[in-house]
Amino acid sequence: MAIKIAVLKERQPHEARVAATPDTVKKLIGFGFEVSIEKGAGSGASLTDQGFKAAGATIAGEAKAALSGAGMVLKVQSPLRGGEGAIDELALFDKGAILISILNPFGDREGIAALAAAGVEAYAMELMPRITRAQSMDVLSSQSNLAGYKAVLDAAAEYGRVFPMMMTAAGTVAPARVFVMGAGVAGLQAIATARRLGAIVSATDVRPVAKEQVESLGASFVMVESDETQEAETAGGYAKEMSDEYKRRQAELIAAHITKQDIVITTALIPGRPAPVLISDKMIASMKPGSVIVDLAVEQGGNVSASRAGEVVEAGLVKIIGHLNVPARLAADTSALYARNLLNFVELLADRENPGRLAIDYQDEIVAGTLATRGGAVVHPSLKEK
Repeated sequence: MAIKIAVLKERQPHEARVAATPDTVKKLIGFGFEVSIEKGAGSGASLTDQGFKAAGATIAGEAKAALSGAGMVLKVQSPLRGGEGAIDELALFDKGAILISILNPFGDREGIAALAAAGVEAYAMELMPRITRAQSMDVLSSQSNLAGYKAVLDAAAEYGRVFPMMMTAAGTVAPARVFVMGAGVAGLQAIATARRLGAIVSATDVRPVAKEQVESLGASFVMVESDETQEAETAGGYAKEMSDEYKRRQAELIAAHITKQDIVITTALIPGRPAPVLISDKMIASMKPGSVIVDLAVEQGGNVSASRAGEVVEAGLVKIIGHLNVPARLAADTSALYARNLLNFVELLADRENPGRLAIDYQDEIVAGTLATRGGAVVHPSLKEK
């Protein structure tokens, strides 16, 4: 009997994405699976129930019906638990069901424990190993890419001037100066987008390897040179937390550079840790009137001392943008990319010789790297209680 895959409507605040599209539904059905989509699941991403139905999915009137008999559940965010929302989604899961989702494992330990207690085999997609074979499943990259793009557009919307140099009969308008802090996926896309809009762009990162990437996009690189930076990157490609001395020297460099900038976009995150504060109140006060800061790390505590989650605040004459869930602000495209990430992961788990069934290799690096809970226990090494 073919495994039923359920796709739920996301109920968390500020979430408009969906874990499947008609295109990925067709492919899942092509693998032999049955697919049940909760009614209205794709509405926030401009996807209709009719489109899912035409792709071969069954439309379920409510979450309970979608989850009934489902051996696998695809979601964007963790299922709601009792007291978190209108319904207890987790209570509707069949014991032993597989959940593939973004689970915020380091920030929501209680949620991971609840998944284990419910007997759910949960895969946290943000734990995807940074290896070549897993690139097509890397949800952090796919979502951060568009978040970096959107950050520049959000900044442009709040900025009271233009980005490119403009020469007119009435005079010349100087180009905006954009400074991007953190040259990961989001930062690189922010650089590219700001350059396309005609800004003069500079960027910083603690990883020396980022210099070539930044300069290849036409931006200048600003960095504290130190022996410490030679080991500033983890094996997984993420930035490490630096020493207090390095942070002090970096802050001095940034403080001098930031006074000349019109737009600053911060993207710095350290897995499993609060976001480092990179811009202080004093730095904000030194910026030009009308400047704009976008804090893409605001949900993890923020890179900017004065940023507030979910708000656009003003510190003097500087605007600080702290929008929540920036990828969901481009839900149609981020959903399409996320759904393809999940499709590629499901294909890895699928039994190619027996359509509609699974053949999971728990020794596989990708499977082991993302598996958070199984058999009633938390199994990922980084999530186990010490």
